[in-house]
Amino acid sequence: MEDINIAIDGPSASGKSTIAKELCHRLNYRHLDTGAMYRCVALDVKRKGINYEDEEELAREMNEIQIDFTPDEKVLLYGEDVSKLIRTDEISMLASTVSAYAVVRKKLVELQQKIAENKGYVMDGRDIGTVVLPDAEVKIFMTASVECRARRRYEENARRGLESNMRTLKKEIIERDYQDTHRKNSPLRKADDAVEIDTSNMSIIEVTDAIMEIIASRE
Repeated sequence: MEDINIAIDGPSASGKSTIAKELCHRLNYRHLDTGAMYRCVALDVKRKGINYEDEEELAREMNEIQIDFTPDEKVLLYGEDVSKLIRTDEISMLASTVSAYAVVRKKLVELQQKIAENKGYVMDGRDIGTVVLPDAEVKIFMTASVECRARRRYEENARRGLESNMRTLKKEIIERDYQDTHRKNSPLRKADDAVEIDTSNMSIIEVTDAIMEIIASRE
């Protein structure tokens, strides 16, 4: 089968990146974690004290920002490995805020589209199937209950040595869902031709198997 692009959208902590990586392993594809790119912008803004409400100041920074991924999927900001630094709850919320600005989305969408031109990518985020890769051959919209997503984020934080509180995580997930679905620029929504999968009670293998069947059905 010739290489295709696979778009995976869905709310925070629905399992998008985990499943994307598993698909890449099975298909020998490349993974592009678009959420990590927005988190890099959030970390950059925080570190430099940039007023992200000033679109001219934000635009200047977006023209300078350097985000890269290593072959083993480390995330680099100006050459620094920030893979762990961008995964804190604070940066997660700030990423949702800065991603609402058109100047941020325009720059990152251009980068994402250029990367995916050669096909063979699994790309996950909030607007991949609707904005970034509207012509992706396979589109998936992943969902899960708030309780399930909070538990996943709690366990993820624990593995990374980060302290967190389940009640706080649930509150932050609900707030981020609202931000993502109500922002003016590229809100989170299911593409008309996407297949929705509720992963709440599914294992990683079960979700990946289901998507592999969807991929096979298009041949």
